[in-house]
Amino acid sequence: MARMVLLASYLSINANVLSTFANKIELTTEVEEKDITTYGSLGWKEVLGGLRSASLGLGFKQDFTAAQLDSIMWPLFGTVVPFEVRADQAAVGTNNPKYTGSVLIKSWNPLTGSVGDEASVSVSYPTSGVVARATS
Repeated sequence: MARMVLLASYLSINANVLSTFANKIELTTEVEEKDITTYGSLGWKEVLGGLRSASLGLGFKQDFTAAQLDSIMWPLFGTVVPFEVRADQAAVGTNNPKYTGSVLIKSWNPLTGSVGDEASVSVSYPTSGVVARATS
C-alpha cells in the first residue's frame, strides 16, 4: 500500500487556483441513512442510502493584497461556484484523481485571531449538486 504525505495539494475555486494560500483541504462526502427495517428483518436493523451530500472544509493563510485571497473570495460570498481539489498539483491520473463539483460560499471570515496570531481563515462550504471523481 502506497503512503502519502500531503505536500502540494491542489485547490481551485471558481477557476482561481488557491493552493498557495491553502493549508487545509478536507472534502467530506456522506449519504443519508434510511431505515427500512420491518418485522421480516428478524430484529436486525436494515438500511439503505438516501440523499448524498458533501462539504469542503478549507484553511487559508489570509492575504489582503490586491488581487489576492480576500479580493478573490469576497465577491463570491453568497454564490454557488465550481471547485476542484486534488491530493497533488501534478497532472490528473489514476494516482492523482480530481474531485469536482460546486459549493455555496455561505461565509467568509476575513478577520479572526488575537494579538500576535497569523492571519488565517477557516471555512466549510456545502456542496450543491453532484461531486465527481475523475482520473483523466
